[in-house]
Amino acid sequence: MDTMQHVKRLAEFMGHPFSLEEERQGVVQEIINLCSFQNLSNLEVNKSGAYHVHIASQTGQTPLLVNNSAFFRRGEVRDSKNHLTVEMLEHLDKITEEKLGSFGLKL
Repeated sequence: MDTMQHVKRLAEFMGHPFSLEEERQGVVQEIINLCSFQNLSNLEVNKSGAYHVHIASQTGQTPLLVNNSAFFRRGEVRDSKNHLTVEMLEHLDKITEEKLGSFGLKL
């Protein structure tokens, strides 16, 4: 199934299916374009914006400023090795195997 079909099914599931006129006018494709990684990663708010979070620690709440750009990387396969240590990658592999191994997922 292609992206357009998924968006249509999602709209139907939410109780707001697209009309034939909306489909003819390209509304579905426009939603796909607006939600694309390319579009979202290039929005100014995602390049320069930030928000405050509070992380629970042994001494209480620690404030932390997180840049929105932290959520957008290049999206390349195996790029995580440029951002995580070997130990972190091994830990993630272990968790993935534990949680998803019964589904036949092979790392």
